Amino acid sequence: KSKGFSSFEHDANLPSFTKEAFVKLGWCVSSLERGVKRAHIIAPINGALLQELYTRDGSGTLISRDIYEGIRTADVSDVAGIYDLIEPLVSAGTLVPRPKTVLEKEINSYYVFTRDNLIVACAQIKLFEMGYAEIGCLVVKREYRSQGRGDAMLGFLERLSLQVGCTNVFVLSTQTMEWFVERGFTEASVEDLPQSRQAVYNKKRKSKIYMKQIEDDRDLDAAELWW
Repeated sequence: KSKGFSSFEHDANLPSFTKEAFVKLGWCVSSLERGVKRAHIIAPINGALLQELYTRDGSGTLISRDIYEGIRTADVSDVAGIYDLIEPLVSAGTLVPRPKTVLEKEINSYYVFTRDNLIVACAQIKLFEMGYAEIGCLVVKREYRSQGRGDAMLGFLERLSLQVGCTNVFVLSTQTMEWFVERGFTEASVEDLPQSRQAVYNKKRKSKIYMKQIEDDRDLDAAELWW
């Protein structure tokens, strides 16, 4: 039978709370189809409405017509956001300094993970000869860490590398590389880098090098099962 904008079979063996959820989802989808940009489903508890409307992470379920959260290519308007995101790590010596002028010049090589237009993660990818690609400046905003966004950025850039014919992906860092080791990277030497990258390797910084070989999408699919 029809109820709201959802329909159920007469003998549908569904709990009442499940049917109620479907009814609410039906009303939300109907509203979106009629031009509403976002629909919210919230619990009837004190403060839920205020938290849902006035905080970025809300308190309930949001159904949106636009891209509320996702990865996209960075543009010049993102320079300030990327700079603010990486500055604490630059100050700590974890990342190489990247002035805004440099970020603006190289912005086409950056990608950002946004949530409601807030940059919560970023990364850079550089392509080299002989099928090599370097992933750098992979940073996740502190309050959004340990939620899979770093893995999402890495997986996205690995797939992007594969699409353009780069099957060898490497990263450099002066800090612990355990996170990358857990995701299939193994330690490498300067001699393993492509010639053009060896030429600009900063020996004074003594960055550790870790590399990963990707044969095809199946390698990435298997790895992502462990996220």
